[in-house]
Amino acid sequence: VDPHFGTNQDLKNLVSKAHAKGMKVFFDVITNHTADVVDYEEKSYDYLSKGAFPYLTRDGKPFDDADYADGERRFPRVGSGSFPRTPTVPAAKKNLKVPSWLNDPAMYHNRGDSTWAGESATYGDFNGLDDLWTERPEVVSGMEKIYQRWVKDFAIDGFRIDTVKHVNMEFWTQWATALDAYAAKKGRDDFFMFGEVYSADTSVTAPYVTRGRLDSTLDFPFQDAARAYASQGGSAKKLASVFGDDYKYTTDKANAYEQVTFLGNHDMGRIGTFLKQDDPEATDAELLQKDRLANELMFLSRGNPVVYYGDEQGFTGAGGDKDARQTMFASKVTDYLDDDEIGTERTHASDAYDVRHPLYRSIAALSKLRKANPALADGVQKELYAKDSVYAFSRTGGGREYVVAVNNASAAKTVELPVESRGSGKFRFLYGGSGKVRAKDGRIEVTVPALSSVVLRAQNKLKRPSVRPSVSLQAPEAGATGTVTISADPGRTAGARVVLAAQVGNGRWQTLGSADHAPYKFTQKIPDSVAAGTPLRYKAVVVDRA
Repeated sequence: VDPHFGTNQDLKNLVSKAHAKGMKVFFDVITNHTADVVDYEEKSYDYLSKGAFPYLTRDGKPFDDADYADGERRFPRVGSGSFPRTPTVPAAKKNLKVPSWLNDPAMYHNRGDSTWAGESATYGDFNGLDDLWTERPEVVSGMEKIYQRWVKDFAIDGFRIDTVKHVNMEFWTQWATALDAYAAKKGRDDFFMFGEVYSADTSVTAPYVTRGRLDSTLDFPFQDAARAYASQGGSAKKLASVFGDDYKYTTDKANAYEQVTFLGNHDMGRIGTFLKQDDPEATDAELLQKDRLANELMFLSRGNPVVYYGDEQGFTGAGGDKDARQTMFASKVTDYLDDDEIGTERTHASDAYDVRHPLYRSIAALSKLRKANPALADGVQKELYAKDSVYAFSRTGGGREYVVAVNNASAAKTVELPVESRGSGKFRFLYGGSGKVRAKDGRIEVTVPALSSVVLRAQNKLKRPSVRPSVSLQAPEAGATGTVTISADPGRTAGARVVLAAQVGNGRWQTLGSADHAPYKFTQKIPDSVAAGTPLRYKAVVVDRA
């Protein structure tokens, strides 16, 4: 530990006291870049592409480092003349970094500043910060050792990993696999790693789970859809689209239920900021109700919800980055003092630890509801309705069915929802209403108040299945390579969960994951190197609710 922050023992004590309070401790880590120490003799910093300026071996032969990034082949020997620019480090800074291998300028890409587009997104310096050459095996193993040390010396619970999409995928496959194995060896089977992949496109975020072997990513697609729904009054269809892509995160060890959901953060800004931007004329009462709705959606749907500090106190701000990093204690920062706060007359001139704040109380109630009903935290989620202002889904766990419905309209909406609890089963309101509703012909009628949510729980447990399990598969088209999709159909199997394994040629069987609701889909990466005519074999196991 940097002495500026204290001692190793201080950190151990902090983690121990947090655990005693039922809190988990995650470290925010980075492998993409280090401090800006490396300079270029040419004093020029525009990005130089690999196509125009390839890397050179020590003998002056051009090579593509990507060909060696998976660690299967020996990386070429390089020297100071291997780069498009000549890296140099001032004498006073030659030994600043720890561990010492980070002081070698040959461990960095040395291609100039990123333009945030194309190749430069992974090879360019991050606002001037030295971009590590993560295709090199020395960097991969060096980063493994750095973070294995934190796992070994401190009882931390996992890593939040910064700037993940700015590092090549092969690095994550090796690094995450090594960290997983090391944590398990140390008795930490539940060690959890989630990455910041700043994109609202599930096709961008999901591969870092399936191919990169992380446990999860920060769920930017959910954040984007939740803002559109709760703050901008968008249709439920966007939510349906995001949740419909959940199968893309399925692996042998992870799925979309582990996604880390959020409404705002330190980079993009707060949910309170978005609410004010999206409706500048809204009253405080309207903003408060939309803020509650956004949190209800996050806490009641799949994923691990994260509240950005201060959001529970109604913090807003002018935007992202520094504008979203207000202190909880009284501030003297001029830019913060004129911020409006939702649900209160208080300003940042005062401390913000009010347990009576309406958002604090609302979030606390949602947390208590999840704790009392674990199915709302990790139960199977199945879409029931997605039309106009209403989105509804069931959560099933412990043999019992729950129904959740959210409504972003300014008027109450009544909808009919299909349920598994057949016959004359009753559902009792747990949140957002009172009393009971009775199922009729496999459907219940629910009225969802304006800008609100409701949660109902079936009075009786689900009955044992009366139909034997069955399953059929639809394989990829012949000759397909890249990321392909395999579909399963469990027919009328009640509460079906399908587990799928695949074999390419005569290779080993690999579990692709399990799916517990429609669409029963799985993804598989088939390399271009797989020859046409190579057999692809699939095995599926279907498990019913019994």
